Amino acid sequence: MAHSQFPVLPEALRVARLAPPRGPVQCVLDTDTYNEVDDQFALAYALLSPQSLNLQAVYAAPFHNNRSAGPEDGMVKSYAEIQQVIAKMGIAPRDNFVFEGSRSWLIDSNEPVDSPAARDLIKKAMACENEPLYVMTIGAPTNVASALLLEPELVRHIVVVWLGGQPHDWRTAREFNLQQDLFASRILFDSGVPLVQIPCTNVAEHLRVTIPELDAFLGGKNDLGQYLCDIVRGYTKDPFAWSKVIWDISAVAWLINPQWLDSALVHSPTLSSQFTYTQDYTRHLMRVALHLNRDAIFRDLYQKIGCC
Repeated sequence: MAHSQFPVLPEALRVARLAPPRGPVQCVLDTDTYNEVDDQFALAYALLSPQSLNLQAVYAAPFHNNRSAGPEDGMVKSYAEIQQVIAKMGIAPRDNFVFEGSRSWLIDSNEPVDSPAARDLIKKAMACENEPLYVMTIGAPTNVASALLLEPELVRHIVVVWLGGQPHDWRTAREFNLQQDLFASRILFDSGVPLVQIPCTNVAEHLRVTIPELDAFLGGKNDLGQYLCDIVRGYTKDPFAWSKVIWDISAVAWLINPQWLDSALVHSPTLSSQFTYTQDYTRHLMRVALHLNRDAIFRDLYQKIGCC
C-alpha cells in the first residue's frame, strides 16, 4: 500500500528497480557531511568510483547534534565540509554540483521543506528516461522526502539507497538518521518509492576501523588520506582499544558491488510515532540489507583513496 498522494508503481517494476544494480549507474549523494567523520569517507569513495558511479550532484543534508546548533546550521556546515573534501581531493570546483538542502525538519507528512537540493533532485531524476536515478541518502532523509512531496511522480524515477534505521525485527527503529526526521523517514517507507535500506545494528556497524589501521593504509598517502586520518583521530579523546564505525560507505558500496551486501526483498513496515516497526504483509516491497562484507569494502576504499 502506498501513500495516497503518490502514484502506485506496478509491483513488477518495483521489483526490477530493487534488483542489485549493474553499473555504471546515474546517482546523487545526499549527505550530512559534518555530522561526524564517516560521510567524508563516503563522499570521497563515490567520487573515486567513476567506473561504477556517475555522480551527478551532492546535496547537503540537515543534522542536529553537538556539532551543530540546529538542522539549518548542520546543513550549512555540511555544505562547507563537502567543498573541503572535494578540495582535499584536488578536484576543481564544478558549477551546479553541490547544493544546499533543507534548513528544517518536516513538520508533517504533507508539507515539504523546499531547497535547492530538492529542486535539483527533481530536475535530474525527471530527466532520466530509461534508467532510474539512484539517490544515496546517508543522513536524515529530509531533502529526499521533500523532493517526493514537491513532485510525487519522482516515485517512478528514483531508487533511494538509505543508510538509516534498524533491522525490522529490532526492538526499536531508533537511529540518528531516522529519528531526526520521523515524518521524512515515514515517507520513505510509505510513499512506495523503491527503497533499499541499510540498517545500522548488525549490518553497517560492522564497518569499523581503528586509528592504527587508518594510519597504516591512508596516513601520508595524499592530502585526502591524511585528512581522513586526522578527523578520525580528532573524534575521540581516548583512542586506546577504540574503533570508529564508518557507516555511510555502505550506501556507496551497494552501488559499486551489491554482492558485498547480503539483502532480501521484504514488505515495507510501518513506522510508529514511538519509533517502532509494525509488519504489514499487504504493503509494497522494499529491499533491506542483512549483512555486509566489511573487508572487501574497506579494501576497495583504501585502494582508491591511496591512489587518488
